[in-house]
Amino acid sequence: MSENTPQQQEGAAILVGVDFGLPHFDSELEELGLLAQTAGLTPVERLTCKRKAPDAALFVGSGKADEIRELAQMHGASEVIFDQALSPAQQRNLERAIGLAVYDRTFLILEIFAQRARSHEGKLQVELARLQYLSTRLVRRWSHLERQRGGIGTRGGPGETQIELDRRMIGEAIKRTRERLAKVQRQRGTQRRQRERRGAFKISLVGYTNAGKSSLFNAMVKARAYAADQLFATLDTTTRHLYLGEGAGQASISDTVGFIRELPHGLVDAFKATLQEAVDADLLLHVVDASNPHHPEQMVEVQNVLQEIGADGIPQLLVFNKLDAIDASQRPLRLEDTVEVDGTQVDRIFLSARTGEGVPALREELARRAQASVQAMSLADAAPLHGAVH
Repeated sequence: MSENTPQQQEGAAILVGVDFGLPHFDSELEELGLLAQTAGLTPVERLTCKRKAPDAALFVGSGKADEIRELAQMHGASEVIFDQALSPAQQRNLERAIGLAVYDRTFLILEIFAQRARSHEGKLQVELARLQYLSTRLVRRWSHLERQRGGIGTRGGPGETQIELDRRMIGEAIKRTRERLAKVQRQRGTQRRQRERRGAFKISLVGYTNAGKSSLFNAMVKARAYAADQLFATLDTTTRHLYLGEGAGQASISDTVGFIRELPHGLVDAFKATLQEAVDADLLLHVVDASNPHHPEQMVEVQNVLQEIGADGIPQLLVFNKLDAIDASQRPLRLEDTVEVDGTQVDRIFLSARTGEGVPALREELARRAQASVQAMSLADAAPLHGAVH
């Protein structure tokens, strides 16, 4: 290393994004940078390039891999983060070509979830997702796993390679974690049925990460759920009672994990129990960061995840949050209107969870909907009695 080359800095990362001509490419790698910072890394350089298709071996091609290596040396980076998912072979080949640890967006999100999970269920869900991810990366990570282990007195029987043994051990760990998670899910299901027996109107907050769901949750129920201006501030579902006044009674309101573009499928599967609150809701409050210029794309991503977990058919109320962060010239003329979502007209309310502007209007709308739900249930309960007369 020459005298002019900076020493490698722990946590310094080169961010790389590849534009394949798909819509919504983040040319500034803004979200990847936020993810990296949330995971405790420091982005020192960003590099984007265009390709028609991924290179089978190196994802970006050998020339670009050389450029990344030179950039990393120039800035003293210790790792490289790609905005797209890499195959195990591409990750291994890139590490050999660049000489540094290479990670992808999926790994970064998994790391953040591992750092943030607090509840027993959340930790189990993250562990399951990480094990599933790791099971495909064994070949990439440890070259010593390819050595043969066999003979009398060794585990796994003669001729079983270390990598086969480790794969089997990870498979067993996945099975154990699934069993433990299923037990926790049954307990959560029991709690949910108890709420259903009480007949509470169920509201679930959903939305893109950092849209302000937890801040709105706190403003609605005077809770102290953790809220911060960062990605994935909340992972574990929190449910509280919300009194909506005479006629509407008491509702239950749940704050769920935020969604994100290209949420790893392993996490969607692993977090089914957490997101079950959204599936079982009577109403989804789809919270949107109205001050974010990319909010239309973020809304599409939320709709995609809702469809994936089977919650796309549940009635929605759009809540355009962070009204206080919108420039005065851009403020809406009306704070309540309707907007089209997937071909359906959906009611929308503009508000600021931080200042409280518009929150009373939201409470009034929730009370109206809860009251209508109570009346509908009363009619449904009375229907068999009318049938019995005939």
